[in-house]
Amino acid sequence: MSQPSVRLYNTLTRKKEELRPLGEGVVRIYSCGPTVYRYVHIGNLRTFMLPDLLRRSLEYLGYQTQQVMNITDVGHLTDDTFDRGEDKMLVAARLENRSPEDIAAHYTAAFMDDVRKLNIRPADTYPRATQYIPQMIELIAALLEKRHAYEVDGTVYFDIASFPPYGRLSRNSTEKLIAGARGEPDPRKLHPGDFTLWKAAGEHRLQVWPSPWGPGYPGWHIECSAMSMSLLGERFDIHTGGADNVFPHHEAEIAQSEAVTGHRVVGAWMHGGLLMLSGARMAKSAGNFLRVTEIEEQGHDPLAFRYLALQAKYRSPLNFSVEGLAGADKALRHLREHAADWSQDGADEMQSTPGEWGSRFRDAIADDLDFPRVMALVAELVHSAVPRSVKSALLRHWDNVLGLDLGRTGFERAVPAGAEQLIAEREKARAERDFARSDQLRQELKALGVEVSDRSIEK
Repeated sequence: MSQPSVRLYNTLTRKKEELRPLGEGVVRIYSCGPTVYRYVHIGNLRTFMLPDLLRRSLEYLGYQTQQVMNITDVGHLTDDTFDRGEDKMLVAARLENRSPEDIAAHYTAAFMDDVRKLNIRPADTYPRATQYIPQMIELIAALLEKRHAYEVDGTVYFDIASFPPYGRLSRNSTEKLIAGARGEPDPRKLHPGDFTLWKAAGEHRLQVWPSPWGPGYPGWHIECSAMSMSLLGERFDIHTGGADNVFPHHEAEIAQSEAVTGHRVVGAWMHGGLLMLSGARMAKSAGNFLRVTEIEEQGHDPLAFRYLALQAKYRSPLNFSVEGLAGADKALRHLREHAADWSQDGADEMQSTPGEWGSRFRDAIADDLDFPRVMALVAELVHSAVPRSVKSALLRHWDNVLGLDLGRTGFERAVPAGAEQLIAEREKARAERDFARSDQLRQELKALGVEVSDRSIEK
């Protein structure tokens, strides 16, 4: 059976393009992963949902996939746009009085737990940047030899003037880069927009490796070029990341990888839209972020956030609100209840069902992962005259892509802090027939996100 045509939006060309895998029926994907210096927030997790939905969709349509997602455990500076600041890993190590290795291990484990809560399937490979230092040094040496880089006092910079296509992904010109430069430019750079490939180690630096240019550590951008090409080859199909990765990170990746190979490396660039909270981008640096564990603490199923994210186009911004999350949680619960109830009607009747529903589902996911259309189709199916057992079978089949655990009927909700005491006080008030106090406590529980239902009290 041949795979159907899949069209995906390519950030590089600003248009949808037909997917033409380099390997027969196999799509190779590199995804920018977390910098493990803090817990990831739900905005990060929305970005990581993109390659998960991409893989699930492609596999549903008959393709095989191979996904590599990196773990950044060195070299990501606090001001990566202008190539300045401290290494985020070392900032965290200092603040928490732990080694960089301990910081990386702790937050990598937390990341793995968080993605599991959202049914984001593991990548096939999770390379750590610190495991690929030799490959990075080799790549930097090749760029120096090809005159795309230069070295000053043990620090190596990429010369953007040596790569004329630089800026095409982000639509940044050299003039824009100069105009956007803040503060005093690094006097060692030939151009303010040149970026660091290898940085000379300062005094008391914790993470240091030997190199032909002296002790130091890699720049953030060179890490992904080295890891992606080491594991997927000099040509692969798709590179994913968040919209905030377009510049400078992915722009730099293109320059490094293509300058050293002499050809295009990535077939298509896909970027997920940002998550907005009260009109501002959710970000660790801004402090306005929410963890998936906090969603649980508020009494919601973490997959309610996945349900919410499916309502928006993956490359559009998504406005997050507590009310929207609560609505998604309720809708997901009802959908699961329907699927469970309908499954009691008898055998799976999908074989006798007209293929229109399946075709519409496949068309939607093949059209640049159009999940708003998919969720509208789900709602239409729920209210249709299709036999109940068929509805249940279709929903469970589609859930291979949606990842909403529609076969699950419940969710063990974490009780918010302080709720158990309020519940106990309310039970006592009801037993004492202090109904005014009981109603007051009900409102306090509701404010915590806890709904209570009462059995009648015998007279």
